[in-house]
Amino acid sequence: MPAAVPDGGGAARAVVVGGGVSGLVAALELRRAGLAVTVLEAGLRWGGCIGEHEVGGLTLDSGAESFATRTDAVGALLAELGLADQIVAPHPSGAWVLLPTGPEELPKTGVLGIPANPWNREVRSALGFWGSLRASADALLPVGQPRGQRSVAQLVRVRMGRRVLERLVAPVVGGVHSADPELLDVDMVAPGLRRLMAERGSLAAAVAAQRRAGAGAKAGSAVAGLRGGMNRMVSALLARLEDDGARLLAGHRAERLDRLTAEDGTVRWHVGAALEPAPGEPEGAPPRTADYEAELVVVALGGPAAVELLSDAVPALAGHEPVPGPEVKLVTLVLDCPALDARPRGTGILVAPQVAGVKAKALTHATSKWQWLADEAGPGTHVVRLSYGRAGVAGLPAGEPESDDELFAAGLRDASVLLGVPLLPEQVLGWDVVRWEGALPFAAVGHRERVAAVRRLVAEQPGLAVVGGWASGNGLAAVVPDARAQALALAGSLSGEPPA
Repeated sequence: MPAAVPDGGGAARAVVVGGGVSGLVAALELRRAGLAVTVLEAGLRWGGCIGEHEVGGLTLDSGAESFATRTDAVGALLAELGLADQIVAPHPSGAWVLLPTGPEELPKTGVLGIPANPWNREVRSALGFWGSLRASADALLPVGQPRGQRSVAQLVRVRMGRRVLERLVAPVVGGVHSADPELLDVDMVAPGLRRLMAERGSLAAAVAAQRRAGAGAKAGSAVAGLRGGMNRMVSALLARLEDDGARLLAGHRAERLDRLTAEDGTVRWHVGAALEPAPGEPEGAPPRTADYEAELVVVALGGPAAVELLSDAVPALAGHEPVPGPEVKLVTLVLDCPALDARPRGTGILVAPQVAGVKAKALTHATSKWQWLADEAGPGTHVVRLSYGRAGVAGLPAGEPESDDELFAAGLRDASVLLGVPLLPEQVLGWDVVRWEGALPFAAVGHRERVAAVRRLVAEQPGLAVVGGWASGNGLAAVVPDARAQALALAGSLSGEPPA
């Protein structure tokens, strides 16, 4: 890695607005290119959708707890941060799905629940003979070059039929993306899948090829995690940036972005930020502000917030605001329950939207999924995490739990049903509720085109770029390489050289 250039040493300046993973990764790339980097984070916590909390005496991930291995982008970053030997695979037992007819093992070799082999034992068990027969018709249907906009549901329904959509895809998409597959753009949530389908001749063959390319041959290895939790990645990013001389300023909410054009035509950017009140500051004190100028600015905020900040500098963005994601509520329970040592539902269970009586959309049995956590918790102590909240799903039961107490009660009740083990309040060693508003970008059909329009308009402004899950696609495997590429291209624009 090139030596860091100290601030004030004549280096060009860059401001990154937003201290989530995309912002920190972009800052790392800009610093690597020799720029003097300042990162502004509105809150007092870094990492965006990756966080930590202590529940029942255990330090746990409060947000993302794994990353997809379909590319080596995240693994390469972790290796750069000195964490390569801390990457761990989940337990191979795999996950389950709760259908209206009861629980079934989820096929381990699918993408978004789309099976690579309609006659796989788990697939046939979930679909029945006629469902698998209909799904296998995919191999006989003609395949053209991908064109136009297609939702996940449209693609699956045409190629493999309604039972695959309802019994496999809807639970997975609801659990992972908190949305209805009728609304999601397949090219955003499964990049390259339609292209592979055109090349391989069927959807099943495309799924198999994508699995082989991303996860290797081992079934169930589509994700990985970090020993100690994904929150360690954020700590390592912050430490590396601090060591390299970047300025990391929490409690700095960027509220204005202005273009400054000098007489010679060169462009700089002004970022105006409002500061969080200082500890002990008297009530009614005038608000504190700070101003930053830079040759380059990377906006690493959620989609609606990014477009709002950019709107003064890029008025043409009006009307291009992306749809905000749903509020996702995570209920974590630490339980004294030796009966769960048997992993009754593998690493967790997803819930089909048609299932009555269960309000959660997914449950992760964290101590079953991650051996390091089971070792820390000890025999008989288990961590389960339930997820609530979906966008655009019709027919959900009324009375969704909202308050923390309602969510705790629903979580304990739902966990009992989903795990098939009665759980009592006296078995709870600790619990917590974490709310993530808009953390999962809502990649509705047409979203990719809106992102392309936003990036085209932003790119017309010298020294400006946007990054984040709403632009790259959901998940660290999409966010990390996109943030690096955007930052690299932006740094290269200073010299007029194309990115390496």
